[in-house]
Amino acid sequence: MNEHKIFSYPKQPMDEWITSFYRVRGVESHLFNFHSHQEYEIYFFHSGDCRYLINNRIYDLQPGDIILLDGMTLHKPNPQPGSTYIRSMIHFSPIWLQELLIILGIPNLLDPFQKLNNCLFRTGYDESGIFVDEGMKRITSLMAHLEAELQQKGKKNETIEAEIRLELVQLLVGIYKMSQKELAQHTNKRTEKEHHAEGIASWINNHYTEKVSLDRLANEMKLSKYYASHVFKEVTGFTVMEYVMGCRFNQVKYLLEMEPDQTLGNISRATGFESIAHFSRFFKEKAGITPSQYRKSRLKMDIAGRKEEQV
Repeated sequence: MNEHKIFSYPKQPMDEWITSFYRVRGVESHLFNFHSHQEYEIYFFHSGDCRYLINNRIYDLQPGDIILLDGMTLHKPNPQPGSTYIRSMIHFSPIWLQELLIILGIPNLLDPFQKLNNCLFRTGYDESGIFVDEGMKRITSLMAHLEAELQQKGKKNETIEAEIRLELVQLLVGIYKMSQKELAQHTNKRTEKEHHAEGIASWINNHYTEKVSLDRLANEMKLSKYYASHVFKEVTGFTVMEYVMGCRFNQVKYLLEMEPDQTLGNISRATGFESIAHFSRFFKEKAGITPSQYRKSRLKMDIAGRKEEQV
C-alpha cells in the first residue's frame, strides 16, 4: 500500500492536514467500514468490481470515476471479493487551504465539495481524468519526499510543503472546471435491487432516530423481511442494522462536537439509543474512547485551532 501521511504544525501534532493514498490495491476489510471524517476527500477509482454507497445513493463504479466527498456524509466502498480493487484517495483539511485560497483570490474553489452533494465525475479516463490521476500521483510523491526529510532531519522542508499546497490547488482548479462543465452528476441506471436498496437506505436516514425494526421497515417499504434484508446486504455489503447504527454513530459524533452543552443522556435519546448504557458501550466499541473523552478531545482541537489562527 502506497500511503503517505503529513502532520500539521507542532501546535496540533495529531491533526492531519493532508493524507494521500495512490493506487492502493487490495480489500483490507478494516478500510471498508461505513464511516465519515471531517476532511474533504478526492476518490479516484482505477479498476476492480466495486459499488460505492454514499448516504442513500449507490454507484456501480467504472475505471476513471472520481468522487468528491464532503467527509461528513456517511460513505463506504463495497468491493467484490476476488476483484483487483485499485483506488487513489486524498483527504485534506479545508481549513489548511483557507488562507491560501483567499490570497489567490479563489475563495470558492471548494464549492464542488460543499454544494454538489458528494458528486461523481464519470471521466472514462479522458483528459480530465488523466489530469486528476497525475495530480494525485505528484502529490503523493512530494509527500513521500517530505516525510523522508522529516525523518532524516527532524524538521519539515517548507519548500516541499509549499509545493504540496500548490499542487493541491492546481488539482482543485481542474476539478472546479470539471464541475462548472457539469461533467459530474452522473445518473446511474438502477437495477431493481439497487433501487430497493437505495429506498431502504433513504427510509433509514429518515427514521434512524426512532425505534427501528426489520418488521417495521419491511411493512412500510411494502417488501418481505427476507427480501429487504438480503437485497440490502447484497448491494451495500452490510446489514440493515449495521447501517442504522452507522447513521446513529455519525450523528452522535456531530452532536458531541457541535452541541457541547447537550447532556449524554439527551444525545443518546436524540439518536435513537434505547439506553445511555447501550449508547456508551456502542460508542466506545466503535471509537475506542468514551463519548466524554471524544467530546473533550474535539473541544481541545477546536481551542488549539483558534489559538493557531490568532498567532
